[in-house]
Amino acid sequence: MNRNQKIIFVFVFSALFIFLNPKASTGFSALLPDHRGCSAGNEILQLTNPPMVSYEVYELEERLLELGYHPGPVDGLFDFSTEEAVKTFQKDHGLNTDGLVGPQFWKALALGADKTVTGSTPPPEGPIKIVIDINRRTLTVYSQGAIYKEYPIAIGKAETPSPVGEWKIVNKSLSWGGGFGTRWMGLNVPWGIYGIHGTNKPWSIGRRASAGCFRMYNRDVEEIYPWIPYGTPVIVVGEVQHFPGDKVRTIKPGATGPDVVELQLKLKEEGLLWGAADGRYGDLTAIAVKYYQTLNGLTSDGIIEENTRKALAL
Repeated sequence: MNRNQKIIFVFVFSALFIFLNPKASTGFSALLPDHRGCSAGNEILQLTNPPMVSYEVYELEERLLELGYHPGPVDGLFDFSTEEAVKTFQKDHGLNTDGLVGPQFWKALALGADKTVTGSTPPPEGPIKIVIDINRRTLTVYSQGAIYKEYPIAIGKAETPSPVGEWKIVNKSLSWGGGFGTRWMGLNVPWGIYGIHGTNKPWSIGRRASAGCFRMYNRDVEEIYPWIPYGTPVIVVGEVQHFPGDKVRTIKPGATGPDVVELQLKLKEEGLLWGAADGRYGDLTAIAVKYYQTLNGLTSDGIIEENTRKALAL
């Protein structure tokens, strides 16, 4: 099967599977254009009929290629060439050559990649805030308004961008496991599942590598986990990135999405929005939009159509 045939197979199979199983939990959902947010990747990867296709397979292929093994096209499809690369890696590293990719295989792929410096930092005192810098790929913990400690992170790929905006920690877990590593702290992003978590792929730290979440070395996320209470502000700074295929739309009250964050940040620049840039077009955003429209001689209806969009340079 050549590359074009594989791509056609993936999309035809994906569409057919969704049509026949609308409520099924699909392993390949992380590769689809409408996917938003993290994928746990806890399943065993292996050659199946039809072949498995997922974002997790894509990352497996990337890492194998990086280490000098050749899984064929890096396309997220676990085919015969992927299995051969897995078996070759297993043979070279003293693993059972069964072609199965599970926890032990990921651990072997990660050898030498976790550069976390061991040591214990005392917990910060006073109010806590997290600032994530997309451009620098860092997570900084602030305590009482001052920088307390900074950590390297991985962010979302261009096709699955991380959510810029002003969020809060809304859930925490010690045991999500798999691709989420040893800790999980969920954010209140309204258009998908996003969080700060550990990883079983430490080589990805410092890169654009995730499906939108913020990955940390496991020992780093374990260190900050007890410091961070529910409701902790998480400010993600950088240019708002849109998903490939997303079209410019008329934005109305009730809308959610990266384009709403972009709107809110523009309104903040104008000094008109007092609320958070949280991707939710609520009452405060509507008031700010209507006031902006009135000041600029536009129809004051709170709807972001072409004229208001151009005035705000969205």
